[in-house]
Amino acid sequence: MSTVLTASEIMRRSLVTLAPEDDVFTSVARLLKDNISGAPVIDDKGNYLGVFSEKCSIAALTTAVEAAREVGLHVVQVREFMTRNLVTLSADMCVFDAIDHILSRRISGAPVLDDRGNYAGIFSEKTAMRVLASALLDHLPGTNVGAYMNLDRNRIISEDDMLLDVAYKFQKTPYRRLPVLRGERLAGQVSRRDVLKAEHRLANEVVSQAGTSTNELVLAAATPKFVGDFMDRAALTAAPSTDLLGITQMFLNSPYRRLPIVTDEKLVGQVSRRDLLGAAAKIMKPIKPKLRAETLYLSTVAKSAPPMTR
Repeated sequence: MSTVLTASEIMRRSLVTLAPEDDVFTSVARLLKDNISGAPVIDDKGNYLGVFSEKCSIAALTTAVEAAREVGLHVVQVREFMTRNLVTLSADMCVFDAIDHILSRRISGAPVLDDRGNYAGIFSEKTAMRVLASALLDHLPGTNVGAYMNLDRNRIISEDDMLLDVAYKFQKTPYRRLPVLRGERLAGQVSRRDVLKAEHRLANEVVSQAGTSTNELVLAAATPKFVGDFMDRAALTAAPSTDLLGITQMFLNSPYRRLPIVTDEKLVGQVSRRDLLGAAAKIMKPIKPKLRAETLYLSTVAKSAPPMTR
């Protein structure tokens, strides 16, 4: 590759940050409001301490959902909060078209359907990293989505699964989205953000009952919690001089979606998978294969494309 980009050239410098003493409920609300999947945590001197992510947030709120179940509050099933209108990809779509598609739609991945319309796998930012690594290391022309998609059937969930079941699954796996199948057909999808929104609503209900409840779980759930107790202190960081290939390999070898960029313990920026893919896509444009690509859309009403997609 003729141009070697570094983290300093693609990183974002204007960031939402949190402090270790920030309240968990307030911090989760901020992530949801700002539509971000996590934020670096810094001290009052700007020193980097860790990351408070969606995964950390789910872990922090799960106690409240357990309390809700204990006292008989309505704990939702997957069918009540899953996303039904989805952008989907076809297995024979060119991988570079698929990367362009998830970037332009501002989504971090999409379910893949085979030529019969059955669920086949997931093509995500993480799997796109493999495409990028192949292009950077081996100068391989792209192939189709089916060669790179994630095939793990253990990520599949049911409409009947409970919120807690899905929250536990997200805590135990690196996945950001879980497909919901009806037979082999895609019925919907649940993302970490979907779970976090549902947990946050339920946690607020539990906290509102704490003043009149003697239940130990409710009281524990309502006890103030702080970002510093749940943040990921082991999250990877990179230096401003780390090049595109180094960043790609860090993303490939870890579950993280963002790399805080740190100099002398100070947070100076952040590179996300999306930032990396966007920068790399511009470089790889000239070698993009000119193959026919098609995007399929899931609709709960008809087989035709719905008027609005996500």
